[in-house]
Amino acid sequence: MTTVLLVLGILVFLIVAHELGHFFAAKLFKVKVDEFGIGYPPRAFTLGTWGGTEYTLNWLPFGGFVRLFGEHGETHVKGSFAGAPKYAQAIILLAGVTMNAFAAWFLFAGALTAGIPRVITERGQIAEAQLFVNTVVPGSPADAAGIRLGDEITRIEDTKGEVAELTPMQVVSYISDRGGKQLDVTYRREAAVTTVTLIPAHAVVAQSADRPAVGLGLVLVTDDSISFWQALKESGPRTIAAFKETVQGLWTLIRDAAAGEPNLQNIVGPVGLVDYVGNASRHGIGQVLALAAFISVNLAVINLIPIPALDGGRLFLLGIEAIIRRPPYKLVVQSLNFLGVLIIIFLMVTVTYNDIARLLA
Repeated sequence: MTTVLLVLGILVFLIVAHELGHFFAAKLFKVKVDEFGIGYPPRAFTLGTWGGTEYTLNWLPFGGFVRLFGEHGETHVKGSFAGAPKYAQAIILLAGVTMNAFAAWFLFAGALTAGIPRVITERGQIAEAQLFVNTVVPGSPADAAGIRLGDEITRIEDTKGEVAELTPMQVVSYISDRGGKQLDVTYRREAAVTTVTLIPAHAVVAQSADRPAVGLGLVLVTDDSISFWQALKESGPRTIAAFKETVQGLWTLIRDAAAGEPNLQNIVGPVGLVDYVGNASRHGIGQVLALAAFISVNLAVINLIPIPALDGGRLFLLGIEAIIRRPPYKLVVQSLNFLGVLIIIFLMVTVTYNDIARLLA
């Protein structure tokens, strides 16, 4: 029950943040906001009215919404969404996605402040950092010995008893100086500790064929917390990387669907989210914040898909209206909105089915 409430809290926070983006942008361009609601109707009660906007709490606790005056084109008078310049309408629509990006940035910063795994360059930065495998060259000595991504390297020693300093640069130098010689490499995988013997060889790494190597890529990782201001700097690249990963995953899904081979197995819906958040919560608040940040990125990207009923679909129709210099036919808009809702319902049913199947398995 606690996990379910945590999931609801994350979703409400992220959706309300999204709607606040629309709200602030609308206020900036003098577009009247009729209602700002937390949760979805039916209405529970009204908090009050300020600045011409009614603030409400609603019974369905799954997010929030902003109701703009004239947002469906029913009126083009001053102060209405439809009556605002096209660039203002576009900015208002994009403001929700922008707010989700900022939310992800701050959530990643909070996660780093609480303490989550992060890559550092040298052990001197954090003495207790751990050395993990992030690349294994196929067919290399390391691959043949069974070392895998995510293994922690705990010791590297040659036949003379000389031990390598466990930083990526030092290990590369240590191995390249011992071509053709036996090395004992100890690694940890979960609770099991294993030692294997590797012999560095030439031509293992194509880009450095003249340098002896065993085929391992290594990174130093620590989960020590950092100051919030430092975390703000480091969370920027994390947010950008999360956007790239999400867009790439979405593009792969669309490409496979176009080829007649859609793969929805890895898409997580609300039911699966409970399991993910539950696992994250067992590893501390930092992991929960990092997961919330990644969800925020996903919400931003999904909202940009040009499906009617999403911000991306509304932006698409706004672009069409700007090109043809008149609103699209109302029947066409209604038909596209209906199609968009059907697509969203289909996806929700499919991912929920997959979520339940994963949980039962």
